[in-house]
Amino acid sequence: MKLQKYYDEAYDYLLVNGTRVIAAIIILLIGLKLIRYVRARLINRMKKRGVHSSLQPFFLSLSITALYALLVILVMNVIGWPLTAFTTILGAFSVAAGLALSGTFQNFAGGVLILLLKPFDLGDSIVAQGQEGKVTSIQIFYTVLLTVDNKTIIIPNGKLFNEVIVNVSREDKRRLDFEFKLAYAADVEKAKEIILDIIKSTPTILVDYPVRAGVVGMDVDSIRFTVNVWVLPDDFLSTKISLMESILKRLGAAGINFPKPG
Repeated sequence: MKLQKYYDEAYDYLLVNGTRVIAAIIILLIGLKLIRYVRARLINRMKKRGVHSSLQPFFLSLSITALYALLVILVMNVIGWPLTAFTTILGAFSVAAGLALSGTFQNFAGGVLILLLKPFDLGDSIVAQGQEGKVTSIQIFYTVLLTVDNKTIIIPNGKLFNEVIVNVSREDKRRLDFEFKLAYAADVEKAKEIILDIIKSTPTILVDYPVRAGVVGMDVDSIRFTVNVWVLPDDFLSTKISLMESILKRLGAAGINFPKPG
């Protein structure tokens, strides 16, 4: 009896709404074909425009999911099913997911902006969040750095994009600056002459760019001396070590005194 009752109700429903059901089925079939067509077009368009490989699956999934949702809503509307409960459940789920994944969304948004705006690329050396290293991977949610002492640092993209990023390898050269102190009794001109000679004999220093060496300040017990030279980004640390060691040895050998520890 129950089966007969359901059959009668379905029969009556089709008599009244048969045209709507047929129209909904036709719309569903056409919509599915259109979505497949749009999907193929999106894949080709993203490849032609050079969209980052990490972003392509997300944009494709988001677009296709949105189209499927619109198709379902359209079919339900054509059939005449009420959408109030559906929209209420969807809204509640969206709010709950948003609250639970707020930090994840921030990291995702940061990753998208980094991949689109490109403040740095793979292989660049950057300083961010108090860390310095070479960028080895840019993912949707985080960026991976490799430090000079071979440590892997993972920084969430939300924090990374919302703070200052110093890209130390974006330009083709970098200025190397450092200071040291000399005693007041030191011969400043002789010290400057020795330092300039060391700079000329250092092959990693770019000779076509300005070189500065001289006094920049005076403290109570010492004179502050500065050195400014230009180097390639990859030569920065090695040149600094070599230059400072040579200056220390040559000035000491020439009898130019450094201030004694207080």
